Amino acid sequence: MERKCKISRELLKMESRKIKTKVSAGFKMRGLMLRPEASRYLLEVLESVSAVELDDAIEKVLDAVEKQPLSCSMIELSVVETAVQECSQSCDETIDNVFNIIGAFDVPRYIYSTERKKFVPIAMTNHPTPSLCGAARDKAELFRERYTILQQRTHRHELFTPPVIGSAQEEGRNKFQLKTVEALLGSTAKVGEVIVLGMVTQLKEGKFYLEDPSGTVQVNISKAQFHSGLYTESCFVLAEGWYEDSIFHVNAFGFPPIEPSSTTRAYYGDINFFGGPSSTSVKASSKLRQLEEENEDAMFIFVSDVWLDSVEVLEKIHTMFSGYSAMPPTCFVFCGNFSSAPYGKNQVKSLKESLKVLADLICEHPSIHSSSRFVFVPGPEDPGPSTILPRPPLADYITEDFRQRVPFSVFTTNPCRIQYCSQEIVVIREDLVNKMCRNCVRLPSGNLDIPNHFVKTILSQGHLTPLPLYVSPVFWAYDYALRVYPVPDVIVFADKYDPFNISSTDCLCINPGSFPKSGFTFKVYYPSNRTVEDSKLQGL
Repeated sequence: MERKCKISRELLKMESRKIKTKVSAGFKMRGLMLRPEASRYLLEVLESVSAVELDDAIEKVLDAVEKQPLSCSMIELSVVETAVQECSQSCDETIDNVFNIIGAFDVPRYIYSTERKKFVPIAMTNHPTPSLCGAARDKAELFRERYTILQQRTHRHELFTPPVIGSAQEEGRNKFQLKTVEALLGSTAKVGEVIVLGMVTQLKEGKFYLEDPSGTVQVNISKAQFHSGLYTESCFVLAEGWYEDSIFHVNAFGFPPIEPSSTTRAYYGDINFFGGPSSTSVKASSKLRQLEEENEDAMFIFVSDVWLDSVEVLEKIHTMFSGYSAMPPTCFVFCGNFSSAPYGKNQVKSLKESLKVLADLICEHPSIHSSSRFVFVPGPEDPGPSTILPRPPLADYITEDFRQRVPFSVFTTNPCRIQYCSQEIVVIREDLVNKMCRNCVRLPSGNLDIPNHFVKTILSQGHLTPLPLYVSPVFWAYDYALRVYPVPDVIVFADKYDPFNISSTDCLCINPGSFPKSGFTFKVYYPSNRTVEDSKLQGL
């Protein structure tokens, strides 16, 4: 009996040593070391974890440790305790995470670390806290971060991954290597058949350049072939051509390849890039996904240009409420402009009165008033501090009466994000299509399917406004709030352009069109089966 106890104790010691070795190796691989008391605490916690789940548990603790602001590589007990507590929480599966509105200024900021080959929170870097009054550094970082994100994404694509020597699968497959501008500028001889990832700029009138963090080079695009997309200044391209006499002669322009969200998350785990209360991505929650699939009655109504000062628009809204009163939608997303007349000293007073009328209409339908949520996204001509994106919500003194009468209402930023169960929805109210067409280096030739070109451009750039800052101004320090990387499930472009629905790379891109100008059209989205329905209110 005594011998059996000794054997059991020895087995426990051996198991403990195995766990300690794995933990120590895992932390060392990330350049970290545990204090003795932190190591003892973590071993006690991991002893209850099965051998099958041990490696995953250690990885989760390591990720949670790295998310915290670390002053040195020696990890204290308090840091490990916080990490373990975060891993043990299942807050991502609580009812609070079923529906959340995330303003642009609440989006978490992650910066890609080229040394670690991963995204890290801004708290773990030397970046200052974002400010609306950005410094010169913020403007430089804006383009540098856009470039870095596209570069690491492009390098992962199968066309740009280096071939494995001796691999039969790699034989006969063309592989491309990205060059930097610096590599071209440093060459005295002619360089043929190179591909460069860079930003299109016009540093001198009528002369285009390609720019990356290493430098700028003048390009000759007179004979360049443009693949599908809207190529504007300040967008990033893959330029293929040859270099001679300080000029890069471009044969073809293409966009960086788009990466599905599932591929991105396979590399970076369950980081919550999107925002919201969950510490991890809601994509990892099986309960939320199940709830989403079971709730077949859930639907979102997207309406743009809701002119509340127009009698005809209000009549149509009343008709819409009457039609949906028997089965209230989950959410009405109303996008501006909320006035048909953009400016004037009486605009604020008029908008307050118009919101009271809308509140009356909602209160006339108790089922909608008590069940549906209302989200208001301001337009470019609504009252506000400026037209710079991200745009803050309508002022509280304009909306306070409405919010008191309609409790389930949120006045949010432009753009904003909506998280419903495991789905990520981005909404932006901006007339982007016309802006991008007007600022194209060269408009697409042949069949002008502008919506498809537009959607491809946005998704490949990983950004909602890949335009020069003088065309679409952005708060420099908050440019990250306009990213669409990883690719969300739905992007709603509330644009005055004609309505469209386009699915690309597991992302549904929809435009409801201008409600009064398009014959009172709007879009209905069903999250359970991820379909969108074109709807229109007929005239009297």
